Amino acid sequence: MKKRFELSSGLQGETLVRKGLKRKRPVSEQIRIAPDINVIKIGGHGAIDYGRDVMYPLCDEIGTLSKKHKLLVVTGGGGRVRHIMDIGMDLGMPTGVLAELSAKISEQNAIMVSILLSKYNGSRIHTGDLLELPMLLKLGILPVIHGTPPYGLYEHPSRSDAIPPHRTDTGAFLIAEVLGAKSCIIGKNVDGLYAEDPRKNPDAELIRDITAKELIKMDLEDLVLEPMVIKLLEDAAHIREVRIINCHKRGNIEKAINGNNTGTIIRAE
Repeated sequence: MKKRFELSSGLQGETLVRKGLKRKRPVSEQIRIAPDINVIKIGGHGAIDYGRDVMYPLCDEIGTLSKKHKLLVVTGGGGRVRHIMDIGMDLGMPTGVLAELSAKISEQNAIMVSILLSKYNGSRIHTGDLLELPMLLKLGILPVIHGTPPYGLYEHPSRSDAIPPHRTDTGAFLIAEVLGAKSCIIGKNVDGLYAEDPRKNPDAELIRDITAKELIKMDLEDLVLEPMVIKLLEDAAHIREVRIINCHKRGNIEKAINGNNTGTIIRAE
């Protein structure tokens, strides 16, 4: 038998799955590509679907803030995603196909939001443009990107639920993590994370501050954000907290950027 050819390196001969590898090779600090940027996720269901009455003042607020803070706007899908998924699941579409279909909706929303922000130098960017963000920000551009992660047909399958687990909240979080962003702020149409759905129970408790582990242990019936974000938060290197705010209330975004808790903070630990 011929000897295997190896390139000389610190990982020479490694399978990359051996448990002792981490002990052998200490983890070095990762580069933060855009450490001053604030990732602001604007939900489709939580904001964009409300139309002019919500989006005009919200985009004016974001545009004004972009003159003082470095921002990346991430868009969700909203009601049209729910519609296409319902049809797709009824037709028996695989999870990966549902991910492909739903991505088109958040892309459409990114185009519309970027046009609403055009007077503030709003510009729709693509996933491949993320590494250009330092340059784009120095040029005074307010970047807008869709939030659906590009798993596409490679989305994680599930025997019990065809809905893709990595959706736009998760996409915003993953973008913030890879950029080493200053913050990850998720804009919703409620004041934060509640122990129960506040639309069904007006007296539901607003959870102001909680760790990912505590939240997972609570096993709530419903959540204000995707469960995958909470799982990923525990192991993240840069983003150690996610802030959930009501983006319908003017001023909440800037307060969150400045470190104030205007809704709910979910911490890694």
